[in-house]
Amino acid sequence: MNVARVLMVAPVRDLDTAVIWYERLLGRPADTRPMPSLADWHLTSGGWLQVFEDSARAGSTLLNIEVYDLDSELAGLVERGLTTGPVLTGGEVTRFAALDDPDGNRVTLLENPVA
Repeated sequence: MNVARVLMVAPVRDLDTAVIWYERLLGRPADTRPMPSLADWHLTSGGWLQVFEDSARAGSTLLNIEVYDLDSELAGLVERGLTTGPVLTGGEVTRFAALDDPDGNRVTLLENPVA
């Protein structure tokens, strides 16, 4: 398989509410709104986050986002009015913290997930 891009999709009940929350999470507006029920953030050249209105599946997703500096990102979230649970460790070097979007989709920020 020759993969060109990986898309994370967060199903939500109300797209407008979710877009406001994800704008706060990511610190910027969506890159595109290709249809009325979808917003895209192009996070890396090969990794996108899509927020998609789908009430039946809302709140059922786990999103993992690797960051370079977890402490810096957590401070930025606080400045934008969001807080996570405690910073936890996994293995010898991995640190992570999680928060839920308004529908209950879990977003986890990870630092050093692969040593």
